[in-house]
Amino acid sequence: MTFVWLRVLIASAVVAAAGVVTLDRAHPPNLTRMQTTGTEVQDRTGRLLALTPAPGGVWRFPATRASVSRPFLDLLIHTEDRRFWSHPGVDPVALVRAAGQWARAGRVVSGGSTLSMQAARLLEPRPRTLRSKLIEVARAIQLEHHYGKDGVLAIWLTLAPFGGNLEGVRAGAQAWFGTGTATLSPAEAALLVALPRRPEGLRPDRHPGRAEALRDRILPEAAGEPIPDQRLPFPRHAATAWPRRMPPVLRTTLDLPLQVGLERQVGRWLDVAPDRVSIAVVIVDASSREVRALVSGRPSDESRGSSIDLTRAVRSPGSALKPFLYALAFQDGVARPDTPLSDLPRSFGAYAPENYGRTHAGSVTAADALRRSLNVPAVGLLDQVGPLRFAAVLRAAGANPRMPGGAAPSLPLALGGAGLTLREMTGLYAGLAAPGREGGVSLVPVPGAVQAVPTTGLLVADILTRPFPTGGPAGVAWKTGTSWGGRDAWAFGFDRRYVVGVWVGRPDGTPIPGATGLSQALPRLAQVFDMLPAAPRPAPPPAAARPSAPADAGLRLLFPPPGAVLAADRPVTLRAMGGRRPMTFLVDGTPLPAVPAQRTAAWIPAGPGFYAVTVLDADGLAARAEVRVE
Repeated sequence: MTFVWLRVLIASAVVAAAGVVTLDRAHPPNLTRMQTTGTEVQDRTGRLLALTPAPGGVWRFPATRASVSRPFLDLLIHTEDRRFWSHPGVDPVALVRAAGQWARAGRVVSGGSTLSMQAARLLEPRPRTLRSKLIEVARAIQLEHHYGKDGVLAIWLTLAPFGGNLEGVRAGAQAWFGTGTATLSPAEAALLVALPRRPEGLRPDRHPGRAEALRDRILPEAAGEPIPDQRLPFPRHAATAWPRRMPPVLRTTLDLPLQVGLERQVGRWLDVAPDRVSIAVVIVDASSREVRALVSGRPSDESRGSSIDLTRAVRSPGSALKPFLYALAFQDGVARPDTPLSDLPRSFGAYAPENYGRTHAGSVTAADALRRSLNVPAVGLLDQVGPLRFAAVLRAAGANPRMPGGAAPSLPLALGGAGLTLREMTGLYAGLAAPGREGGVSLVPVPGAVQAVPTTGLLVADILTRPFPTGGPAGVAWKTGTSWGGRDAWAFGFDRRYVVGVWVGRPDGTPIPGATGLSQALPRLAQVFDMLPAAPRPAPPPAAARPSAPADAGLRLLFPPPGAVLAADRPVTLRAMGGRRPMTFLVDGTPLPAVPAQRTAAWIPAGPGFYAVTVLDADGLAARAEVRVE
């Protein structure tokens, strides 16, 4: 008889176990709510830049046991579920106590819910009924079985309500205290433990007295500590830059201090800017082409395009494209920096370009024509290089010129007759600042391919390196541009560390009377370079390690070597070796008088300072050295 009953018990246990397994497989936990979160945008070192909400506008971010402070976790478990670490998801002692209180009082005094049961309710909210409680019990055991204690805590920490559209401890800590969950004070932790009990009835911005009373009951030591009286805004640095769909964590190349400083600077400019005028700025690391900061208007001002990423707006760059045309002309042998070019009235078929001031300079060198941004010589160079070839070179460098009406590239491209974005233009200038990296600029870390970039870009950089007319740091190469009718004012600049692009205009494309890149964008470019961290000048390498020219070039600059220190009161003989004559010697982009058949040139430094000495041979190869005169 005993044996029969034993067999029945074993069979019953097997059937029950099979039933549990079947139900578990048929009704697995639904983690959709927990997995639907907003995004934490980080800067290049992991610092918080911005938070974006989950779909539906709910502020919810993933959290784990490891992401919260130990005092908060200990206080939560002590207050909500003291036997959390020992029970299987349901605490029989708490359930019996809750049932007894219900029987004596005729109402629910305490629910007996464990953190596991609360996690089940947060995943699948239901009306508070006995049936719902039974489902929560089953789900709690199921969650513990599948995900363990850490998984249950992750669900609670991610979904617990903290008032309004705040869900999860990270959203609560950021909204009420402006801090992360790892640095909560004891009083802050106690308030966050209290809020999920009655998130609307205890909101500190609406019911501070109730919130303070429950907080102090949970942690008497918190008595007297202030209660927040309003929700804090979530961080939104570079708010217009992010794509619509993002992962829970997005690591960017931005630098938080630089980004914050640039936003403040642009805000000061906008305070005094004309009506509906906006400003966009991009700062790029010259060597890596990674974006370090970018600002597009002001987030709170719709009239200035606050909801538009103006760094991606397609606009006419005006004369800001000319440096790349000259670099291509130098590479193709069409011109050299000292080549005489004609700036006289001229027609190219039906197209007759004019200079901005409707005057002409006559015969000028190519270097001077670029510095003065003369239109007729630039169109003449493009006529020789070819508009299709120039457009193809721009595309290969990461910029895509959009022609009006989809037409083929033509001669007006030399003067900005195409649409490009601020990011694309800044990427092009990054190619002048530090040749060697393929494509445009990057806002998220990506591996970059290396390609051979014409060394003639160095010549253009030398030509464009000159003092700011409005005052600013030395050693910056810069160029401005203005689109037709003053709709867009541009300025771009670079030194050894940074590339900066500035756009000034109206988001709707309407003209700004009298606006030019020189008057509107260049002063702001100079101010950006003033705020950039100073770069320590590296010590010259040992003489044996100093390369005189690129390894693959036959041309070498024998004297002066890179890092040389020269006397200000003595003439210097520049000497080159290799390469094909005739040679052109330049100092800071200005050609020096020289005998074409010789490999030497005389130079008298104008005064103390740093100079870039360049030699260019007949094939367009270049060798360069930076020297100091004292």
